[in-house]
Amino acid sequence: MDLAHNAAVILIALLIDAVVGDPDAVWRRFAHPVALIGRAIGWADARFNRLELDEAVRRRRGVWTLVALVVSAFAVGVAISWSLRGLPYGVLIEGAIASVFLAQNSLHRHVSAVLKAWRAGGLEAARTAVSMIVGRDPKRLDEAGVARAAIESCAENFADGVIAPMVWGVALGLPGLIAYKAINTADSMIGHNSERHRAFGWASARFDDWVNLAPARLSGALIVLAALLTGRPWREAWRAMLRDAPRHASPNAGWPEAAMGGALGLALAGPRVYAGVKVDDPYMNAGGGPARMEDISRALALFRAACLLGAVAVAAVWLLVSA
Repeated sequence: MDLAHNAAVILIALLIDAVVGDPDAVWRRFAHPVALIGRAIGWADARFNRLELDEAVRRRRGVWTLVALVVSAFAVGVAISWSLRGLPYGVLIEGAIASVFLAQNSLHRHVSAVLKAWRAGGLEAARTAVSMIVGRDPKRLDEAGVARAAIESCAENFADGVIAPMVWGVALGLPGLIAYKAINTADSMIGHNSERHRAFGWASARFDDWVNLAPARLSGALIVLAALLTGRPWREAWRAMLRDAPRHASPNAGWPEAAMGGALGLALAGPRVYAGVKVDDPYMNAGGGPARMEDISRALALFRAACLLGAVAVAAVWLLVSA
């Protein structure tokens, strides 16, 4: 893989995604690539994950499903990248394709929509908006709960919707970026600890944890740096991240969440309710205060600064390897 080429593609992709995002008009007419990946996963789940089978058999089938998915996604990326090499403006086209798999713009829109809904329609409108981005029961959320959910989603999805695809795109090019999105989509669809997916989705959940190890920690560090640049208490963000992230139920989600909580002076994560089941997780930055709706604006400012820092890091890689 040509690291300079990869970095150029991802830098272009980050810029396009930041400015244009995912145009709704396009995806109303055509199937989004991530939706196509989701259809393939759904088909495999319905075809191979039969509950009457032994759990060990279902786990093996889940492993092979993941292998087929990743190999296919990587191969599609190789075919696209190879076909564009040598074409006039090929790197720009490849960057435009890569931008489809980044979530800077869409994440910012969805999180800011919660605050806009609150200002326009109060708590019920905000609950509806936040239900678009989190899986917890919105009817059980008060103002602090809605704000906390939106800010946590901003932090966690910064890691797996922006930084992880950026990292794998720079490391392995468009093939690595598409393969990562396939892994992450599989985890979100079947990587659950439920009766149906505990065995079949085991490989997807574990592999998603692995491919996010470095990006999650990088995302936390970028939030700390963003706090420094925006005049937030970056030392508190750093301390909270190192202290609390290892206590999170996820090996990865705690890093950006704890850093965000420390930078904003908020207690994030903690007890939550999903489908009527209470999840009693520890707080990230437990000494912080409860989230308020206006804190969403502060979180988004940190998010924008952290995204900019991510782009600067990619630009630095491009300059170093191109010299």
